[in-house]
Amino acid sequence: MNDFPLFPESASSVAPLVDGLYLALVAITGSVSLLIWIVIFYFAIKYRRRPDNELAQEQEPPAALEMTWIVLPTIIFMGIFVAGAVVFFRMSRTPANAIEVYATGRQWMWKFQHASGQREINALHVPVGRPVKITLASEDVIHSLWFPAFRVKTDVLPNRFRTMWFEATKTGRYHIFCAEYCGTMHSGMIGWVEVMEPVEYQRWLAGGSEGSLASQGEKLFEKYACNTCHTNTSGARGPNLAGLFGKTRQLTNGSQVVADENYIRESILNPQAKIAAGFQPLMPTFQGQVNEDDLIRLLAYVRTIGVDQPVSTPVESAQSAQQSSGAPTTTGATTSTAPAATTGATGTQPAATTTNQ
Repeated sequence: MNDFPLFPESASSVAPLVDGLYLALVAITGSVSLLIWIVIFYFAIKYRRRPDNELAQEQEPPAALEMTWIVLPTIIFMGIFVAGAVVFFRMSRTPANAIEVYATGRQWMWKFQHASGQREINALHVPVGRPVKITLASEDVIHSLWFPAFRVKTDVLPNRFRTMWFEATKTGRYHIFCAEYCGTMHSGMIGWVEVMEPVEYQRWLAGGSEGSLASQGEKLFEKYACNTCHTNTSGARGPNLAGLFGKTRQLTNGSQVVADENYIRESILNPQAKIAAGFQPLMPTFQGQVNEDDLIRLLAYVRTIGVDQPVSTPVESAQSAQQSSGAPTTTGATTSTAPAATTGATGTQPAATTTNQ
């Protein structure tokens, strides 16, 4: 039986909650189904047709019985709702100290980029005992990033960003799947996530980086003269991007919008959709000219504009802290990197320098 487990290994902080809810639902539905079948057989025998009861007799059901089958299912269903809501909100709220990772799905592979610059294809390295936030995008069709051992799965959609998070609780090597049919090679869109001790993860981060995503985005930002319009000074032709991410942006039509990842993405690819108040619709569209990888780099840089960067500390769990007192303090992927508003007059045209397979 060890070769045919009923469930994947449980290796994340939310996995016990998901498993507990699922097993509770199985137990409730199984018990109710069994009870129904027992009652059916009991009534079929008790009220079978006999010579002394040829004629049907109408009987009023007891009031206590009616109240029981109204109140008891209501309590059960509300309990299921509350338990499901607790798990849902736990999985939906990303911890503030989560490590930032970007994932791009395309037929038929997964590309992961760390905030510190490392890029991976069909593989992901993360530390144990630390939340990991993944910002998701698709280059073509709908995909679905699934980590069975972590009990998390999120659809990856074209033309928008989505997020998911998990916190691995065990070191090891676990499956990555695409759970949404995406074409003829859908079954081959797989990979592995390597959960490492924090010290080992720091060593892995230290090698083979082309610079952080923010620094790569800054080069693109300057190369295509975005900074000539977005000067972050009064009188600039483009909006001030300093410290804007996550704040409310006033638009020319009088409405307001939160400057999150999807707003920034839309502002780059379709800048006429939402114009920042006080600016003219001068910015050209970059739809079809910038790919997902370079868009992520630009977003990572824009989010850092005007933000004081904290001193980087090594990624270390409480369990391993006592074992790594002499561990190196290589800067890890602990800085959140995402975009800020870019609606306004700019001639920015990001380059496409993605690594494809």
